[in-house]
Order: sequence, then structure tokens, then C-alpha cells
Amino acid sequence: MILVKRPGRGTTATLDILLVEDDQAHAELIIRCLENHPLDNRIHHLSDGEAALEYLIPKAGGAGNRPNVILLDLRLPKIDGLEVLKQIRATESLDGIPVIVLSTSKDEADVKKAYAHHVNSYLVKPLDFATFTKLLDDVGYYWLQWNHFPGRILGGGP
Repeated sequence: MILVKRPGRGTTATLDILLVEDDQAHAELIIRCLENHPLDNRIHHLSDGEAALEYLIPKAGGAGNRPNVILLDLRLPKIDGLEVLKQIRATESLDGIPVIVLSTSKDEADVKKAYAHHVNSYLVKPLDFATFTKLLDDVGYYWLQWNHFPGRILGGGP
């Protein structure tokens, strides 16, 4: 796991983001884009589905981690993203966490399966660098600045 701590600009609460992405170049781009947002955030980067589930639902027992937002790729080693999503939604303590799928797959079957497992958003990664960056900026503004999480009031907007 890679933990990236990004200091916020004027906020006191910390937003924990779990990024589950096996493509290192995509992960670095996502992390760079998220660090531009004015919230204090910690990004936990894991590169396979098995590690993500162990992080959220430890096999050894005890409390798992509860991030504020999960950014989830579908095509993951060991355990695929749809199975990770299914297990998140089947776990009562994790069920309310927003999960955003970031995938290269435009396959309608993948989209339907993700929504059948109650994903909050399904986004297809653009191939173009500028468009990918714009998508991530928009995702960051919506989920990290505009969206209000239970038990935590965020400052509305940029």
C-alpha cells in the first residue's frame, strides 16, 4: 500500500480516499489530480482486489478501514473490481461509502453489473491525457468538494 498525504488549504478535517488501481501510470495521474484539491486528503493506493478487501475487511478480524470514497478499477489482479464492489456492498459497515468505478471498459455488461451492485458512479477512463485529467478534476470537485458525507460537513464548492 502506498499512502500519499496531501495537505489541504484551509480545512481541518481529513478525507480518506482508497484508490484501487493496478496500472501505475493511471494511479500516479489520479493521485496528482487529487492533490490539486483544497481539502486535506490521504490517498491509500492499492494495486489489487485482494489487498483492497484485506484493507477494508481484514481476514484476521478486527475493524477494517473505512475510507470516505473508493476509486475502483474493474480489471484488477487476484480479485476483480466487480467482486470487490459486491463484497463492499455486502458489508454493513462499508455499505454507505461512495464507490466510483474508473475503468477502461465501455462494455455495457460491466456497466450493468456495477450498477446492479450499487456503484455510485461508473466512469470510463478517456484515452486522451487532457480529457483524462479533466475527468479527474471534475470527479475531484464533485466527490471531494461538493458532496457531503454523513457525519462530516464539507465547505460547499471551490
